[in-house]
Amino acid sequence: MGRLDGKVAVITGATSGIGLRTAEIFAAEGAKIVVAGRRIPEGEALAKRLGRNCIFRQTDVTVEEQVKALIALAVERFSRIDCLFNNAGILGQTSGIEAMGVERFDLIMASHVRSVMLGMKHAAPYMKRQGSGSIINTGSVAGHQAVSAYMDYSAAKAAVINLTKCVAVELGEAGVRVNSISPGMIPTGMGMSTEAAEKARPVLRELSKTAQPIPRAGQAEDIAYAALYLASDESTFVNGHDLVVDGGLIGGRSWSQRQQLSADIRKALEELGIQR
Repeated sequence: MGRLDGKVAVITGATSGIGLRTAEIFAAEGAKIVVAGRRIPEGEALAKRLGRNCIFRQTDVTVEEQVKALIALAVERFSRIDCLFNNAGILGQTSGIEAMGVERFDLIMASHVRSVMLGMKHAAPYMKRQGSGSIINTGSVAGHQAVSAYMDYSAAKAAVINLTKCVAVELGEAGVRVNSISPGMIPTGMGMSTEAAEKARPVLRELSKTAQPIPRAGQAEDIAYAALYLASDESTFVNGHDLVVDGGLIGGRSWSQRQQLSADIRKALEELGIQR
């Protein structure tokens, strides 16, 4: 406990899933936090539960003036900002390129890429003056692979990862670190109401537990603890890095799947009279 004592953090997308769990862990570790999200009842309930060192502000992270005000609020109330976790986002489209909706595509890019840019833009001046700070952006394994089922989301997350590295090179000279976290399959119920997410989460966890070599579903706290490390002084030499937290998902097929494929290939070749 106490890994974030004396630090001030801003967390977007904090009314559910990864953002909510991160807020809980950061508060438990001693941080003063400003949490942002679109849903007022959930945000206010979270702030009340976490106590006097937590403030909620409803924020549309695609709107520059609202992001600017969010960052300013943290500095106004707590005199500084040590960590910004750009975590807000929405689901992508499942259509192919021919049926891709342009308005929805623009919204995906705004929600994931513009929002990250705006957060970094308005946190940077404060952190540079302090000579320290940690900015954490939520990427995705979809930013490392071509996920055609959600191609707009996949493209947006690839942009987030690259933008993170670009800004890390600039701000690192001022003592400000910029990193990203790329979660694997984390069944949080993103895009659902709170009630629907609670109902769906057990089913989603069961369906996703075999998606990666580690035989369990990812959890919001897996990402929250990665964010805790990057926000803390334990990671002061980590900059421009994308921390993949996916149970080995992007490594490809699991060992047992590969073994089975190799056995199937050997059997097929033997039936053809070919020895390897």
